[in-house]
Amino acid sequence: MKQKLFLTFPQKILGEPLIYTLTRDYDVVPNIRGASITRDLGMMALELEGRPEDIDRAIEYLKSRNVQVDTIRPEGMDL
Repeated sequence: MKQKLFLTFPQKILGEPLIYTLTRDYDVVPNIRGASITRDLGMMALELEGRPEDIDRAIEYLKSRNVQVDTIRPEGMDL
């Protein structure tokens, strides 16, 4: 399964290796689709691939680190 996300990182955690931690501890494969990092804020379009339960655990980890996680709705998918 693949899940597309848009992440917003607060300034205080910009130096943390969060994406590395996802691969090491949550058995997901990240694909950074785009990113913009400034001194005050980080934004990233990220695709995670893995089992649904591993992706869910990875998302919960990001949220626990105060990362805002928004799901990107697949193109053509009705709400």
